[in-house]
Amino acid sequence: MPQGQPESVPDDGLTTRQRRNRPLLMVHTGVGKGKSTAAFGLALRAWNQGWPIGVFQFVKSAKWKVGEENALKVLGAGSEGGSVDWHKMGEGWSWVQRDDQQDNETKAREGWEQVKRDLAAETYRLYVLDEFAYPLHWGWIDTDEVVRVLRDRPGNQHVVITGRNAPAALLEAADLVTDMSKVKHPMDAGQKGQRGIEW
Repeated sequence: MPQGQPESVPDDGLTTRQRRNRPLLMVHTGVGKGKSTAAFGLALRAWNQGWPIGVFQFVKSAKWKVGEENALKVLGAGSEGGSVDWHKMGEGWSWVQRDDQQDNETKAREGWEQVKRDLAAETYRLYVLDEFAYPLHWGWIDTDEVVRVLRDRPGNQHVVITGRNAPAALLEAADLVTDMSKVKHPMDAGQKGQRGIEW
């Protein structure tokens, strides 16, 4: 398998293997389509490696059925690959305006508390914090605390965070940042989302 070559090698005292295998904090942000999809693609790779995976959806409603959820749950329940746990933390905050915003904020904080407990217990090897950038951007969860917890997480736990408007402090702390830009989208021409493409 071809492997990328780093542009420079830091003088950090680590061996090539140690540097290669260190846990990553990844962020998929921007206004383009594909942030969550790319994160779920990482989850497929992690499943193939036999890693336990925790998916935490912070914005999509518990009623929202995304195709990746069903696929990863089926894979996680099989005899091959890693396990998959799927946690839904929200009520569709980004699309539905509700009077009870305080309840949504509380659920986001509760979700973050669960992630912190799982990180401390080293429950998963890959954490997908889907749409987690939103509660950070809205100030529901303290970005500095998130950066500190993720920086100090024990073991070899990878974390990928998705969502628009990821805070600058999170981007600075991340090892890998992808900004999904939009060049063209069918919705620009009035076409609504469709099965198999958006969900």
